[in-house]
Amino acid sequence: MPLRLHMHLISDSTGETVTTVARAAVSQFDDVVPVEHVWFFVRTAAQLEKIVGIVEALPGLVVYTLMSPELRHLLQERCRALNVPCVPVLDSVMQALTTLVGSAGRPKIGRQHAMDDEYFSRIAAMNFAMRHDDGQFVEELEEADVVLVGVSRTSKTPTCVYLANRGVRAGNVPIVPDMPQLPHLERLSKPLVVGLTINPEALVQIRRNRQKMLGLGADEGDGEGARYGGDYADIERIRQELLFARRLFARKGWDEIDVTKRSVEETAAAIYQKLQARRHPELGALGAGLPLAAHADDAG
Repeated sequence: MPLRLHMHLISDSTGETVTTVARAAVSQFDDVVPVEHVWFFVRTAAQLEKIVGIVEALPGLVVYTLMSPELRHLLQERCRALNVPCVPVLDSVMQALTTLVGSAGRPKIGRQHAMDDEYFSRIAAMNFAMRHDDGQFVEELEEADVVLVGVSRTSKTPTCVYLANRGVRAGNVPIVPDMPQLPHLERLSKPLVVGLTINPEALVQIRRNRQKMLGLGADEGDGEGARYGGDYADIERIRQELLFARRLFARKGWDEIDVTKRSVEETAAAIYQKLQARRHPELGALGAGLPLAAHADDAG
């Protein structure tokens, strides 16, 4: 039977770092079912004492990011008394940086979330992705860093949102026969254009799920049904759509990524690497040998 493991994730900020690290680690264990208890904005001893009481009732693993030496010491002492493992996820990296740069730094809670130029760049990229979703305002796409094209339900929108969170201005355009946006796409010169494709059988299931979620049947023909009803999930229609799209990608020389077995995060990472290689061609030879680049192209 899988092991249910209570994971107490404690942060004095948003909890993003400690949650990401803990989830990445536990994902490597097939026989573990994590039960997350996320405690964020923990900044007083009173708050920490209440959390320790829950850790005592539900023992497991404590993972934390706390800047305050007093709170760190308190948590470590309480966990030691309870015989509960307690892991400071940033300590090893901070120690390595201290050794390398010869300075211990100036710890500050939430510094990575500062409202600086990078922050506002991400917000601008998010606004761009929302404005240029699903083929909207295609005449403005020359301002994009990346333009994603592909048939319906190939994860274009969530991939654009994920890229935007890294400051990448991304828009997307659906590929359909007789698409009116095609002339605009063909004139693009500045953005990196990436075509997303997928296995037709997998796309059938995705589109059928979309129809069920919208409560649409195969005979729907008006409103949302005009887009998602009818033969929207028909395998032959899907094969023709994908063939049309791939021929377009090949004719235009656009990069192509098969998203069949990729998460949004993996697809976005592959696109981000392609964008970096484009911006820094002097690193092209080095980047070509990276595992991610090979993975991004292996499904062709």
